[in-house]
Amino acid sequence: MIPRRKKRLVWVLVLITGVAVSAGLILTALNENIDLFYTPSELVEGKGKDLRKPEVGQRLRLGGMVVEGSVRRDPETLQVSFRVTDIGPEVTVNYTGILPDLFREGQGIVAQGVLIEPKVLQATEVLAKHDEEYLPPEIAEAMKGIKHVNPNSADAFPSSSEAEQDSANDSEGGY
Repeated sequence: MIPRRKKRLVWVLVLITGVAVSAGLILTALNENIDLFYTPSELVEGKGKDLRKPEVGQRLRLGGMVVEGSVRRDPETLQVSFRVTDIGPEVTVNYTGILPDLFREGQGIVAQGVLIEPKVLQATEVLAKHDEEYLPPEIAEAMKGIKHVNPNSADAFPSSSEAEQDSANDSEGGY
């Protein structure tokens, strides 16, 4: 082989090897730093066509509604434990820190953390939904069928005419 062609071939092989190694390192870094989104049903039953479940120790984000009556606070520390559900199973979330002001039972949340047991997430961050009308597309799709009362809607509180009628009934000897 001609020395000039041999030199070009070596440079092409070095270039291809360098690109392959760089792509491999980038994919490895992305895989380690990605936080996949799961709903409680997907966490327990699996996600996708092959029903793939996350492994214990995996970082992920979990979104759903806080179950009524499930919030447990340690009076001595900032540790909080609560359950999250969508339309299926419940998943326990443990968190140490100050919860957002909008956090409450029946509220939609997204918790980010590490799965420490198949149904227990140790959260490093808890985000509460800030608008009663908006749901992220993933949560809205997963939560079809759950009744969520919008406090801004007419059904949540009686209208002023209904309230006036109730007070008129009270003054006329109603109950």
